[in-house]
Amino acid sequence: MTNAIEEIRAEMAKAAKIAGRKPQDVSLIAVSKTRTPDEIRPLLSDGQRVFGENRVQEAAAKWPELLADYPDVTLHLIGQLQSNKAAEAVALFDVIHSVDRASLITALGKAMNAAGKSPDCFLQVNIGGEAQKGGCAVGGIADLLTLAQQQGVPIIGLMCLPPADVEAAPYFALLYELAQRHALPALSMGMTADYQTAIMLGATHIRIGTALFGPRSA
Repeated sequence: MTNAIEEIRAEMAKAAKIAGRKPQDVSLIAVSKTRTPDEIRPLLSDGQRVFGENRVQEAAAKWPELLADYPDVTLHLIGQLQSNKAAEAVALFDVIHSVDRASLITALGKAMNAAGKSPDCFLQVNIGGEAQKGGCAVGGIADLLTLAQQQGVPIIGLMCLPPADVEAAPYFALLYELAQRHALPALSMGMTADYQTAIMLGATHIRIGTALFGPRSA
């Protein structure tokens, strides 16, 4: 196993222990967006089986071959999803993290019904109220959860991207509180710079790219 993934798993276990949690209750999503199959295969060889992609088209181009060799991989869509790509996303991904609006929930519901497949979903929350970011408003969570239930879209938790260059902990704590309020068991939060904090504040899924793959090639 490569040093990078060993170090991250050790840090995950340490953070979980501090929080009185079990390390196995936190899933490490290796963010493979922009990475080639040749870059991904070493992690697969090391036993990593959970990966995250940002774009449907990119994932569809590179993952079928990898999935043929590693059929036990779980593929997560962590980037923004256009409603017209809902059917493709449902077909390819096991989990969708970026559900954030009524039109997308309706599109996903139709796609899931047609495909006979219902990937688990996270409701993405714009936790910092930033205009440039996707995600629903904190006040809109309840209505979207009701619509998702009506449309047959399984929402298992909340996801967030805190504002950059500020302390993430208050935003993670707020997302945890919101998940508890709405009886949602899963929390997708924490990346390379702050995943230990996220784990200590309740993350069940962390999304790590650079720390696993190294800097992107120019």
